[in-house]
Amino acid sequence: MGAALRGRPPTSLEARLAITTSPPTRLEKADKALSPFEDMANMLAALAIFLLMVLGVLQIVMRTVFNKPITGYIDLVELSMASMAFLGAAYCQRVGAHIRMELIVANLRGRALWAVEIFGTLVALFIIGVLIYYSAGHFWRSFTLGDTTIDAEFPVWPSKLLVPIAFSLWFLRLLVQLWGAIRLFVNPDLDTTGVVLIKEVAEQAQDEIHEVMGDSADEGGRS
Repeated sequence: MGAALRGRPPTSLEARLAITTSPPTRLEKADKALSPFEDMANMLAALAIFLLMVLGVLQIVMRTVFNKPITGYIDLVELSMASMAFLGAAYCQRVGAHIRMELIVANLRGRALWAVEIFGTLVALFIIGVLIYYSAGHFWRSFTLGDTTIDAEFPVWPSKLLVPIAFSLWFLRLLVQLWGAIRLFVNPDLDTTGVVLIKEVAEQAQDEIHEVMGDSADEGGRS
């Protein structure tokens, strides 16, 4: 009987377990290795927004109640813009939260879809690469010249340094997505690791809830 069990084909449950326990591919390793850095950058952007809100409340209280506004408040607001605007870009790219024109792409399937995704990702890589080059130059020029804000004379280079760092993280995420799209163009039947999938608004909102709660969409569906 044991020999018969060993000789029979695997059941669907056994096949799913074999897929689950299979070693991760290099694409999956790259995707998982990049995700914590994207999460951290996104949390820093959210923290910057929160601190700016607190700073704004303090500014109102200090100005109206004590007639002593916070020194350099406008400068601090300007310096915080880079973190709020760019640190969350790679995270948004990973979860597909950037605005996309999907009127045509939503109707494509198979290799045609992934060919368009490859083209779009290559264009994005070129643009982000140019932005990394010039933003790094602006940072270095600000650092070497000792550039400061006009009012409180805060150094500007830390804020400018965040821009090429955030864009570099975004560039790496685009490389992962390009890898995944090329892989699916070669074989559309593979899993969709590392690529952005077109989802309905409700489905995307549900995925974001699971992302914040720290569980997967499959776990949420089974609960």
